[in-house]
Amino acid sequence: MIFADKLIDLRKKNGWSQEELADKLEVSRQTISKWEGALSMPDLGRMLKIAQLFGVTTDYLIKDEQELTECAVETEDQDSAPIRRVSMEQAVEFLRLRDAVSGRIALGVMLCICSAIPLILICGAQELGRLAISENAAAGLGCLILFLMIAPAVGVFIHSGMKLHAYEFLEQEPIETAYGVDGMVRERQSSYTAQHTRLLIAGIMLCVLCPAPLFVALALLGDDWSMTLAVAALLGMVGIGVLCIVRTCMVWESFQLLLEEGDYTRERKLESRRNSAIAGIYWGVVTAVYLGYSFLTEDWSRSWIVWPVAGVSYGVLVCILRVLRTNQQ
Repeated sequence: MIFADKLIDLRKKNGWSQEELADKLEVSRQTISKWEGALSMPDLGRMLKIAQLFGVTTDYLIKDEQELTECAVETEDQDSAPIRRVSMEQAVEFLRLRDAVSGRIALGVMLCICSAIPLILICGAQELGRLAISENAAAGLGCLILFLMIAPAVGVFIHSGMKLHAYEFLEQEPIETAYGVDGMVRERQSSYTAQHTRLLIAGIMLCVLCPAPLFVALALLGDDWSMTLAVAALLGMVGIGVLCIVRTCMVWESFQLLLEEGDYTRERKLESRRNSAIAGIYWGVVTAVYLGYSFLTEDWSRSWIVWPVAGVSYGVLVCILRVLRTNQQ
């Protein structure tokens, strides 16, 4: 094992990102990236500081044949999770597969959000006399289209989940990447950054501006049919915005999974395993509330607000649990 691989291994075992290690060694992230990519070596002073930081000998860092012994610093408890090794072939295939399914999953999410649009338009048109059918027929037709849109979306989620099943360990277990994987992933991440930024900004702007059709309809037109169309446009904008966000975030997360950065550091993975039971109960209750309220009131044009509220609330819940666990340590 060469120095670059040893540095990557030690950094990941401590759950640090390249930025965090750079701060501790008082160098730039680019310098750490060059060391880990075997493009350069630290000077003697930095080498001593690295050995001190990780609790290893300089011989271990410098000599390729030297293996890590008991002098290595003990890492945090990982619930005895085994360290899985990811080869270059696995990393490339995972990135390819994640990129392929991200668009389908994003489209499926958009279909779920927009599935209420036909129901709103048909029921609104019937109520205002623009559609010559009974109220029951309008509701039935609208619900039929709703389920015809949701069904393929669910199929896409299941199919995509099955394809990615073999790589679920990346989200849950600590990993060790083969030589060259880190450099390859960072290169792809760097080339995708501009596109990620554009899609993320576009998606967020569409979600923020989604009430605009309501304001326009209220200020300029004001009639009931215009308001119905405005609600449909609002859902359409949210759907397209979420499509952009989900698409780009799935691709970006694929880089973070392989680099064990962002939300996928070893500490976060451990925390995620601890929160999994709570998450299952929480989202089960949220889904039951959403479906129960929507079917009982038939107010599909408003019930979707349950999801963003639930998402924010879950984030708050996770933060509270994190603080409680920190105080207990």
